[in-house]
Amino acid sequence: MARAIERIERDIAALEEAIRAIAVELQRAYASYLNTLGLAVRKQLILASYHLCTQGYPENFLHLSLNQRQQLQQAIRKLGQLAAEQLLIYIKSEESGKDEGDEGDEGDEGDEGDEENEEVTSSSSSLFLDTSNSQYLTANTSDPIELAKWQQKLEEAAQEILKKLSHDANLLLQKAGVLPKKLPEPILAAAAAASEASAEVMPGPPNLLNLVIEIENEQQSEDSGLTQIMAINLRLGEIEFADVTLSSERRQIRSILVQLNKLGREYKKRYKEKAVAEAEAAWRASWFEN
Repeated sequence: MARAIERIERDIAALEEAIRAIAVELQRAYASYLNTLGLAVRKQLILASYHLCTQGYPENFLHLSLNQRQQLQQAIRKLGQLAAEQLLIYIKSEESGKDEGDEGDEGDEGDEGDEENEEVTSSSSSLFLDTSNSQYLTANTSDPIELAKWQQKLEEAAQEILKKLSHDANLLLQKAGVLPKKLPEPILAAAAAASEASAEVMPGPPNLLNLVIEIENEQQSEDSGLTQIMAINLRLGEIEFADVTLSSERRQIRSILVQLNKLGREYKKRYKEKAVAEAEAAWRASWFEN
């Protein structure tokens, strides 16, 4: 029985070594993927902004001066750059991006005048997520459960960054006068979150939400009606679909996860076998005839 337990422990040790190797491979794959995603996000944000300004609200965009248009375009590029940098913070958790500026700019919406650059600088700070617990995102582990949690947390962080980027881009476009000023904050938040509540999604360019919503006037019901709006809504699936390299790297991640799941099942099985063997040995050790 002791030899059986030793054999199981050797199997577990071998599995742990294999899982550590998978962890390194997965971390490298995500580092490459997130770097490519950052580049793709910047490109798709610009394309979505272009479609919104030229097809969604061309009259509003034409009302801007040349300087205002240039400032808006520069601000959009800066938002994309900030999002790309934020994506890499999580894969470089040991270096930590805590000093990237998580705090201190919550009250940016009160800016006045035509200083779009200042507005964008403060507005875009909301892209930064709380990385104070980034040490949790460490793939150097032999525990498949913890590694799976790490991977899930990374995916959630990427989705949250896209959501925040969409929201900040819509807010920026509204401040610039492209998106209608009358659109309330909840509508912009819903657009960024791709909320389908009280809205019908219409076909259109990628990473844009083309909605028909019903706005009700509580005092005068006859003023209620359907309003069509277009807003930025960056979607991971559409971004991957448009980028061959990114979609290839996603397939590589899926392949690694298949290996991890297989090792995880075997790891769980071996630990169960060990527990059974140890329990049987403990039973025999404590049993005696009266």
